[in-house]
Amino acid sequence: MANRRIAILGAGKIGESLLAGLLSSGWRKPGDIVVTGRREERLAELKERYSVDGTLDNASAVAGAGLIVIAVKPQDFEVLLGEVGGGITPEQTILSVAAAIPTSQIEARLANGVPVVRAMPNAPALVHEGIAGLCAGAHAGDEHLDLAEEVLTHLGAVARVPETYMDAVTAVSGSGPAYFALLAEAMIEAGILLGLGRETSTQLVVQTMLGTAKLLRDEKMHPVELREAVTSPGGTTIRAIRELEQAGVRAAFLNAIQAAMERSRELAAGEQ
Repeated sequence: MANRRIAILGAGKIGESLLAGLLSSGWRKPGDIVVTGRREERLAELKERYSVDGTLDNASAVAGAGLIVIAVKPQDFEVLLGEVGGGITPEQTILSVAAAIPTSQIEARLANGVPVVRAMPNAPALVHEGIAGLCAGAHAGDEHLDLAEEVLTHLGAVARVPETYMDAVTAVSGSGPAYFALLAEAMIEAGILLGLGRETSTQLVVQTMLGTAKLLRDEKMHPVELREAVTSPGGTTIRAIRELEQAGVRAAFLNAIQAAMERSRELAAGEQ
């Protein structure tokens, strides 16, 4: 990217995580980044923490930026594009991390030919262990996707998909941390039921989740392989698995994630 300047529109959690990742890796220097927000206090806080420029004026922030990251809440998206849309040129690249906003809705409020890339990061992006689904708008080519991917790798991993699958990405990984949190909550309560202290039960469950994820990711173990390795004949695990299967847990996940995708589609279509 010849123009190294990046404007991050929206100083919320994702905006700050991205800022921190870009700077801590050395990929960008503080002078290359400008952040916008709604409150002077928040911008002052970010300036003190990261030495970056901050402004309440979105239009001035996008002027001269090679990459513009839209990191506002979906309900603020219309107002934001009303402020900046007229000043963005096809030489700039837009990366939107605003949930449920299709690229066509963004493109409709910009000059013709502006490249738009859309991403769906998830909550672990806050600790730079997220994963983001990534798709191209009508005017975005490989070089724009490459740039967006390079930026998003500072928050974790990236999976490129056609835009038609972004609702599925939202259902699986966008909402996914809530499913694991619900499972963790249930397992911690079970440990308490069995007499363990809350702190001990929490430590056991959280570290088990983390270790399991690392086995699946780093050792490339298939979930079935891992489950079979832990499940000995006539043992404790198979007794538990039988209960889970009888309770229809697997089918419940299939139905839940499909329901999440359908809701994502409704939101993208503007349904409340």
